[in-house]
Amino acid sequence: MTSSSRPFGTVLTAMVTPMHEGGALDLTSAQELARYLVAHGSDGLVLSGTTGEAPTTHAPEKVDLLAAVREAVGPDVTILTGAGSNDTAHAVRMAEQGEEAGADGILALTPYYSKPSQAGVVAHFRAILGATGLPAMLYDIPGRTALAISDESYVELAAHPRVVAVKDATGGVEAAKARIERTGLAWYSGDDPLTLDFLRAGAVGVVSVSSHVVGREIAAMIAAHDAGDVAEAERLHESLLPVHQAVFSGPGATNAKSAMHWLGVIPSRAMRLPLLPNTPAEHDALIARLEAAGLHP
Repeated sequence: MTSSSRPFGTVLTAMVTPMHEGGALDLTSAQELARYLVAHGSDGLVLSGTTGEAPTTHAPEKVDLLAAVREAVGPDVTILTGAGSNDTAHAVRMAEQGEEAGADGILALTPYYSKPSQAGVVAHFRAILGATGLPAMLYDIPGRTALAISDESYVELAAHPRVVAVKDATGGVEAAKARIERTGLAWYSGDDPLTLDFLRAGAVGVVSVSSHVVGREIAAMIAAHDAGDVAEAERLHESLLPVHQAVFSGPGATNAKSAMHWLGVIPSRAMRLPLLPNTPAEHDALIARLEAAGLHP
């Protein structure tokens, strides 16, 4: 269920994009995966993000993926679509096409590599926000973009009526606490191991990669925190750490596909360059870590 305090739900999975061997999108498997994730703890899905290999999927494919997933999960599951580019015009087109294909919201990424001024960052986001009538989640991940959103930019952007949430992958929990109080935006952890810390700082949920395999447990941790059951939330957090460590022992998209293939949810671990599927040894090592964490098909 969504609310004003949780505009996009609680556990949103940054979904991998299944592919056939050779690299073509596997829309049938994407539908199966989406249904699986919703049945296992996710109340929202983020499509065409980095974990979904958005840099190497193209406009018609993104539209087809969103339409297929919407058909699979129905109208009640929140779907965000990525609008991530350092070409503002390209990001705008992705937002427009996402709205046309049935998205509920936009994940708007800080422009990467170009390192514009903060005024340029705000102008980039404003262009995306002006392209649709959809609410947006700002995505702050300076470790990948080489550019963080400043406090002043957050305040300016929070005044925009369609900015409702933030995916925070900065690692800065204390900064997040102050920003939540200052902006009133719904904050989502963008770093699985830090989700409980972000919740304690005032966050409302998570955009997760680990939820491919432990979505129910993540949802239970958040529910325990909401209920004031500190001990249970901490117990679940500790039990999830080995899973997070396994999932992020390599590229999240690669490891999530390996895990979904191991669980029998998708038939292939195929990726698009520059990402490669795990080698047999890497796959076996990942599965051994997941099994050691208590997971089994």
